Amino acid sequence: MPWNALPRLDWRAKIAGLSAASRARLAARARSAPLFAHAYALHLNMRFGGMTPKKLAEFAHAQRLSGLKIHVEDGEQASLARMSDDALRAYGEVVESLGLELHVETSTTEAAGLSDAVRIALATGATSLRCYPRYEGHISQIIDWTIADLRRLNEFDPQGRLRFTLEQHEDLKSDELIHILQAVANPRLSLLFDFGNMINAYELPLPALAAQAPHITEVHVKDCLIQSDRGGWAHLACLTGEGHLPMQAMLVELLLLGEDRPQVLAFGLEEEEGYIAPALRFPSEEPDPFIAARSASFTDIGTGDLDARLRQEGAAAHRQVEIVRSMLGDIATEAERTEG
Repeated sequence: MPWNALPRLDWRAKIAGLSAASRARLAARARSAPLFAHAYALHLNMRFGGMTPKKLAEFAHAQRLSGLKIHVEDGEQASLARMSDDALRAYGEVVESLGLELHVETSTTEAAGLSDAVRIALATGATSLRCYPRYEGHISQIIDWTIADLRRLNEFDPQGRLRFTLEQHEDLKSDELIHILQAVANPRLSLLFDFGNMINAYELPLPALAAQAPHITEVHVKDCLIQSDRGGWAHLACLTGEGHLPMQAMLVELLLLGEDRPQVLAFGLEEEEGYIAPALRFPSEEPDPFIAARSASFTDIGTGDLDARLRQEGAAAHRQVEIVRSMLGDIATEAERTEG
């Protein structure tokens, strides 16, 4: 099926159909949405341009964001993974002094990597840790291994200081992720919804969001172009607002989650211009398909002018903050309109 076979949701019509109370709640949440800087928006600068975790925190503060999300490996030699415990605590103090909340991310659920990421998160005073499986194997094996991994979360964090999120990261479908959550049955484990990663698992954004909605507490906000790939779909990340994703519609649905209080606690601004992810699931696949080994996400630096590319990425990160705030402002304004 072509990716654009389903009609796009008219987000304005959705808002118009809400009750007055729901519209008021939506407007308030859109104007106060917890936006977080995400290190991947400055991925190349952190690999090649001397960007450090401290500078990322300063960026988040300067942009008046609520917090920051950073991978344990972001920043190369300056990364959290290479800091001593004392340096981790000092970094956490810097983040706190700037009035920011810190979320840590890792690209594994395997015991060694996950337990070390928990150590790092606890030392920095982070409140949340994101993970996802990156196993090679049949889907049934990946699911079983991930369940076994995540059942050890209480062992790694016995005092229950962290919230944990499992991200949809291009290979598992929504029902498979929900099955993992239900099997692990840890109230501190929920889902992180990425705006584009379901594409590679041959799912569409809005149906995936609807399926995962009861379990979503955090989000990665980005845009992408959807491309045909061997019968499935690849995604090419692009500047926010210039891709194929129904971003305003997804923001509306996510902001509406939760009755008395917002269910989504963080919207990570993860601009990824130039990131390419191939199709991993296909409409004609066998019942238990095999997923080949893959590396953690990275963006190719290319062969052009390095300084120009780093400046381009920095400008895109700043622009995304402005664009997402504008989208949220439009949603709030639409929700505040009176009928007639």
